[in-house]
Amino acid sequence: MELPVISLPQAVPLQRERKPQDNIPQTRMEREALRSDLRNFVQERKPVPPVPLGELRELTDEFVQREAIDPKYADYVGVVLSSEVWREQLAAVPYDRRLLLLPKCLRVEEHCTAPFDEFGLLCKNCGQCSIQDLQEEAERLGYAVLVAEGSTLVMSIIETGKIEAIVGVSCLSVLEKAFPYMEAAAIPGVAIPLLQDDCKEVTVDLDWIWEVIHLNSDDRTHRLNLDELRDEVQQWFEPESLEALMGPPRNATEKLAQNSLAQNGKRWRPFLTVCAWKALIDDSEARPLRDLKLLAIAVECFHKASLIHDDIEDDDEFRYGERTMHAEEGIPVAINVGDLLIGEGYRLISEAGFAPEQVVEMIRTAADGHRMLTLGQGAELTWSQDPGPLDSLQVLDIFRKKTAPAFEVALQLGAIAAGRDEQTKSAISLYSESLGVAYQIRDDIDDIDSEYEPDDIGSMRPSLPLALLYERTKAKPDERAVVERAWRRSASEDDLTEVRRLLESYEIRHRCQVLQESYKEQAVRALASVEHASLKGLLRRVISKIFTIEIQGWCRESESRDAASREAVAESVG
Repeated sequence: MELPVISLPQAVPLQRERKPQDNIPQTRMEREALRSDLRNFVQERKPVPPVPLGELRELTDEFVQREAIDPKYADYVGVVLSSEVWREQLAAVPYDRRLLLLPKCLRVEEHCTAPFDEFGLLCKNCGQCSIQDLQEEAERLGYAVLVAEGSTLVMSIIETGKIEAIVGVSCLSVLEKAFPYMEAAAIPGVAIPLLQDDCKEVTVDLDWIWEVIHLNSDDRTHRLNLDELRDEVQQWFEPESLEALMGPPRNATEKLAQNSLAQNGKRWRPFLTVCAWKALIDDSEARPLRDLKLLAIAVECFHKASLIHDDIEDDDEFRYGERTMHAEEGIPVAINVGDLLIGEGYRLISEAGFAPEQVVEMIRTAADGHRMLTLGQGAELTWSQDPGPLDSLQVLDIFRKKTAPAFEVALQLGAIAAGRDEQTKSAISLYSESLGVAYQIRDDIDDIDSEYEPDDIGSMRPSLPLALLYERTKAKPDERAVVERAWRRSASEDDLTEVRRLLESYEIRHRCQVLQESYKEQAVRALASVEHASLKGLLRRVISKIFTIEIQGWCRESESRDAASREAVAESVG
């Protein structure tokens, strides 16, 4: 299946370094953890909206003291707390009775040519900032959208009676001033603070906005705590749990296999299996039964087998900061353990208590994924026999074959367990392709300066950073010759040092991040055809959980796509 064309906006020069507000938590992970804790706090205390300002302050103080939050974050906590109080009410309001209010300072002011009228900014859809995507998606859902400031305008719209809920994005000071108006109107209002307050080219938690504007009472998973769910899945891979589910190891080979499953790992794939199942059964409170746990472990068996074999083929000595199996036990033993894990995966699927037709479809799906992954690795191995430069499209195609199938298998197995239909199967396939490619790009970014693992530059395997650098040095023969030697595995230590310098000079990390954002957006768009609200909502939230990279200084991670990235991916990526 070919990936769709990626059309990138025109070049946008680098913006100045953004200075974050010191009264807002600085990392996305901190802010997500705080929102999660506040959500639990609201569920515990059950305040009834609209909450008067005095009561809101009391609740804020209680939470700050109880959780030992730095008092300087109290205003931020209060705004988020108020939003969480209204969350359920917002979800119950139809999209076409909601208003999305965006600030004009999200635009790149120096390059924005959009005019203003009495209602605010008239976006010209140039693609240089996040306003276009947010406005298009919100209007597609049925929202009224304004890119404007001022409580008077908002209140006049509320008074028409056509708006029953508001999602507002603004700086903390404006949100605080707007609170009395929102309380007086007594309509659901979710406020999302900007990360700066200097009114120019500001940043915001885009994933939070996307999550909120899609809140829907039909999505029965929107209360689900994904962090808790992932922690639960992690526990299944503790040695005691693995023995209870798979049976105690009876020999050295089985012991090594279970040890590899218990090793460090992100467990995204078994987590995705559980997410798909939980979304499609429409019961966010249902606990995964033994059969589903076996299915999730089977998915991890396939993944760990591929890593063991991949490490042998690439001659990697470390993974997750620990010595790889073949480096520790020898190649023959490692190959055998990898083969056992593949067999264990199919055994667990067949022994789980699903209907016979489900088991047949699961095995077919796993086999198809295994085959595609092997073909992707085969393409890389063929390249390694006669290494030479690859362009970015060729590298992305390897990613599509090597990484995306594992994500698809994980999601499809969970969906089959819940009784998927053909439309869901197709949407998951498209979503998985983009998600898998974005994930592998993120790994390539991380590999550049990994402390433990040999990066793709040093170990000379196909990498997106190297492909983009080769394309960017086309006009400079001396630099291109150094990069080509790296591709052909003939680079000296001095060459590799120069390659790393060039990676920084040509801002290749940023160009990779731009591509990653493009594929994340494609994954979101793949969900547009999904009719099942819970599946659509949960898979959208999964993206923000998997990708936690914080890119400071941008109105939007992907808005700064420049000419170099355009040259790399303006063609069809397939």
